[in-house]
Amino acid sequence: MTKTYKIEVDCANCAEKMQEAAKKTAGVAEATVSFMTQKMKVEFAEGADEKSVMEQVLKACRKVEPDCEIAL
Repeated sequence: MTKTYKIEVDCANCAEKMQEAAKKTAGVAEATVSFMTQKMKVEFAEGADEKSVMEQVLKACRKVEPDCEIAL
């Protein structure tokens, strides 16, 4: 399953850091972050719980970019 989330990030470099952090999160099969559209597209691994995975993605992203936001 793939879902798209609205995000707030300040620069393209920060968006790249968020993308890499999201990709490393358990339960995420693939993640793409677009600075231009301010959106994050996440493909979840088979059987992953979307809500708990996205909470972990947000924590991981805040470690690399503390002021980022993801509309869950």
